[in-house]
Amino acid sequence: MRLVQLNVHPLKSGAIRPVSSTTVLPRGLTDDRSWMLVDGDGRLVSAREVHRLFHVVADTPSTDPSVTAALRLRAPGHADLLVDVPRAAPVGVHLFSLDLQARPAGAAADAWVRAVLRRDDLRLVWCHDPEQRTLQPGFSQPGDHAAFPDSFPVTIASLASMRRLDDWIVERALELGEEPPAPLPVERFRANLVVDGDEPFGEDRWSRVVVGDVPFRVGKPVGRCVMATIDPATLRTSKEPTRTLARHRLVGGKTLFAVHLVPETSGRVSVGDEVRAE
Repeated sequence: MRLVQLNVHPLKSGAIRPVSSTTVLPRGLTDDRSWMLVDGDGRLVSAREVHRLFHVVADTPSTDPSVTAALRLRAPGHADLLVDVPRAAPVGVHLFSLDLQARPAGAAADAWVRAVLRRDDLRLVWCHDPEQRTLQPGFSQPGDHAAFPDSFPVTIASLASMRRLDDWIVERALELGEEPPAPLPVERFRANLVVDGDEPFGEDRWSRVVVGDVPFRVGKPVGRCVMATIDPATLRTSKEPTRTLARHRLVGGKTLFAVHLVPETSGRVSVGDEVRAE
């Protein structure tokens, strides 16, 4: 197998930032999901609630070397915003059921995201200490940690599985007398690593993955949420891929696609690297 895509999401639910090479840390890919938006109660606000977040482009020096601050935010119709490393005292935030601490980015950043996303309760926060967060019991080990992903530090998806899913979607549409849709892009699943060269859903049997020289432990399959049904370009929602996943990949009440990984060490990975699965 080969690594064919590397994707970083500096702002949780923001636009995907493809890179050709990056450093893997115990917490995940450098800068991945280090920033997130919260509401007035400190609770996560994602593209599940505000689809326009998909159009907010967040870059760091690791995703764009021209960036001269800790974070650069861009959105259509708005001036770019540069955000320095926050120095304010940490505040309590809530990532689903997790109570964590994060540093607020400040009034200028809050004003920018409120104007772009048209919500006056939004705040931008930064994960200053990824080690504060432990991972899901039963699927992690002591010391495992992450910044602000939903569950685990890294996700990996297979293009072979994506092609099979697209075939199933067309088959289902024809059965129902619907116009077959265009293939869905693998980006719908917002995976960090995308590989090709295995059989469809061969990842169901993986327990460990080595990308280049960097080893990862498989945590668990990824249970998909409503975000995969949102077209990141048009922001419209549809029944797919959830409808078809529920038919072919429903396990324990969850529709499964892609796999969570935990890095076992730090190192550099690049598009084109060999990928070995055990």
